[in-house]
Amino acid sequence: MKRFALTFVVMMTFFQCYSQTKAVTDKGREVVLYEDGTYKYTDEKTSWETRLDTVICKRPASSTFLLKGNKTPYGVYTNPKKWHFKKADEAEDHAYEYFFTLIGEDAYGELITEGTYIPINEIKEIAYENAVKKSPDLKKIKEDVRNINGTIVHCMQMEGTISGMKIVLLGYYYSSEKMTIQFLSWSAKNQFSKYQSELENLLNGFVAF
Repeated sequence: MKRFALTFVVMMTFFQCYSQTKAVTDKGREVVLYEDGTYKYTDEKTSWETRLDTVICKRPASSTFLLKGNKTPYGVYTNPKKWHFKKADEAEDHAYEYFFTLIGEDAYGELITEGTYIPINEIKEIAYENAVKKSPDLKKIKEDVRNINGTIVHCMQMEGTISGMKIVLLGYYYSSEKMTIQFLSWSAKNQFSKYQSELENLLNGFVAF
């Protein structure tokens, strides 16, 4: 498993992750109710940034250590009792800025950052195409839009084979005028259900400044 962790560089406290609730006003218009008490009419035009089925997630209370980006304005709140991280060695050719390991376990994560703007749909396709080069059988399993601590990201889950091992990759993709972020996490497919909550806890620590 350690070999898998080193070669794959391509692309809780109970965490709250929930969808909005629909309701009908006294005038018969359907609305979506948000956790913060606000609402939106379902017949209003929306873009991907304001989709009505956006999933809202918050970082766990146990994620108290703020790891900041070196060149771009983002951060990740992590649980130092659960996750070990290492910074990329500038003397070596690493795609990631930070690499994460669930302490004593076989679950991993990495942050890939760029100080330029790339449209969100292009980021996803680039990430997918790069991953397919390493895993020709890679398939997209699920996609959704998430509000992570007030920041909109696109989530994509994929499955494929790396070095003979079946894996599940769960990633968040974010873009702004200041930066482009790929925040990836993964484990072996047969262990994904065991580690899914920890992987999502890691991803849900993401914040953009």
